Amino acid sequence: MIDFANELRKAYYGDAWHGNSVSAILALVNKDQIFSRPIPNVHSIAEIVLHLTSWTEEVYSRLEGNIAKEPENGGWPKVKEETMQEWNVILSEFRLANEKLLHLAMEISEDQWGAAIQQETGTRLSYFELLNGLVQHHAYHAGQISLLLKF
Repeated sequence: MIDFANELRKAYYGDAWHGNSVSAILALVNKDQIFSRPIPNVHSIAEIVLHLTSWTEEVYSRLEGNIAKEPENGGWPKVKEETMQEWNVILSEFRLANEKLLHLAMEISEDQWGAAIQQETGTRLSYFELLNGLVQHHAYHAGQISLLLKF
């Protein structure tokens, strides 16, 4: 099911049906927008990218056979420092997490896509549902970042 791996690639790299991919939107971010909060009590763009990275890494971990749990860094990791160097690290880690997951997704056999993964809650998701959820998660937060860029 390389076609599904392609959906993950489009959500991150480009040509997603819903609009710009996450990486295309992030390329539009200028240095004044990275850590700003144009709307009170809303996450910054940097925080959203850290959140996306955490969940991408957690999906990878689950597909590797690890027990489903909250991401290792938490659902909403804190920005260490508000510098361009830190922003570059945040972007690099997000890119690497997506590339790693994309490579794994391309290795999943046709039989595995329907296999269930045990969740902490006792519910079961298939490989397909888990990866599809992450694609939707990327799209949702890409929309949030796009809105923040308008302020």
